[in-house]
Amino acid sequence: VVVGEVKPAADWLGKITYVKVANSRKVLGCLAANWFGNPSRKLAVIGVTGTDGKTTTCNFIYSILNFSGHKTGLVTSINAKIGDKSLDTGFHVTNPEQLELQKILKLMVDAGCEFAAIEVTSHGLDQERVAGVGFKAGLITNVTHEHLDYHKTYDSYLLTKAKLMTISDFVVLNKDDGSYRKLKRMAPADHLTFSIHDNFLDKKTNEHLAQLFPGNYNVMNALGAAVLCRKFSILDENINSGLRAIRKIPGRCEKVGNTRGIKLIVDFAHTPNGLKSVLAVLKASSQGKLVCVFGCAGERDLLKRPLMGEISSKLADVTVLTAEDPRYEDVDRIIAQIKKGVNAKSKVICIPERGEAVWYAINKVAKLGDTVVICGKGHEKSMAYKGIEYPWSDRKAVKLALEGKIFKVNHG
Repeated sequence: VVVGEVKPAADWLGKITYVKVANSRKVLGCLAANWFGNPSRKLAVIGVTGTDGKTTTCNFIYSILNFSGHKTGLVTSINAKIGDKSLDTGFHVTNPEQLELQKILKLMVDAGCEFAAIEVTSHGLDQERVAGVGFKAGLITNVTHEHLDYHKTYDSYLLTKAKLMTISDFVVLNKDDGSYRKLKRMAPADHLTFSIHDNFLDKKTNEHLAQLFPGNYNVMNALGAAVLCRKFSILDENINSGLRAIRKIPGRCEKVGNTRGIKLIVDFAHTPNGLKSVLAVLKASSQGKLVCVFGCAGERDLLKRPLMGEISSKLADVTVLTAEDPRYEDVDRIIAQIKKGVNAKSKVICIPERGEAVWYAINKVAKLGDTVVICGKGHEKSMAYKGIEYPWSDRKAVKLALEGKIFKVNHG
């Protein structure tokens, strides 16, 4: 049997059965679900989408539910978890393809999971990677500027994110986000909301979150997770205890210890909103200069490049522009586009090799009491140059820089 969108010539088919469909990727998801026994029917699957905060929110939900005695699976850009077991989902992958995702859900069912928290991207929704998954709940953290290389306009991007609402039994929305005004018109009348003004987390929980994940934006992620878990009849005391049980998430405001008296942070911030949020928090807490090292990915949203340059030049005392997965684009060209948004009076240093940029920021710019944040790669384990994924780690680059060494990528 062959399934496709365009019927081929009769002489090509022969005795093969051909099924013509409107959307072959959607059908693939349904076939994959059926092949693995429709695992999402045996789980309460929670989908989390948004421009920023998806991974953190999924981890909050995972921690709350597991602490409350409900075995829960997790699928994020970092990895997949089934109970305490972790699975690698590959380089630069947030939503696994249909067969892989259904396989993971089946493993969760076999392991006795009751819930699954899944990070859902706009690409995943548009490309039907979650087709065949029955979502009990959908949560949208925020919708800001990102992926316009793919979606072309903000409204198109927003509509794609909103698709999660149409395939979820109930929906949780961020009332404080600029997207809420439009999303609420498309959302079910009984949708749930969360707001920083309705913070019902206890003092100990807020203090724990502030220590691990500083900034109101992370409190917002926690509140979204809490409101959603309340819908599943999780008690507030278990929600608070579950949030306090969470430990650091790789590449999310991750501190790197050192003896130099410098605050070193690795963060995944790779969008204008994400960069603004993390820099605002670090600027408020830094005793000295704030140094930001970042770049923009090649062959991705061009419009965000000058925006991120503007944000860093306003909030950071020193900006070091460098590579971040340039793919087939020239790094110098990407940096030049970022610089178009930079404040002329701000201090900007351009170092195309990311390892050298990290070394320079730590060894030549930062002094006692300063803060250095390396943004854009976070937990990721590779750097993309001309179709090849080279081993990479921002955390390792920082540790080598502290030893006076440079993490080099021999990309030719």
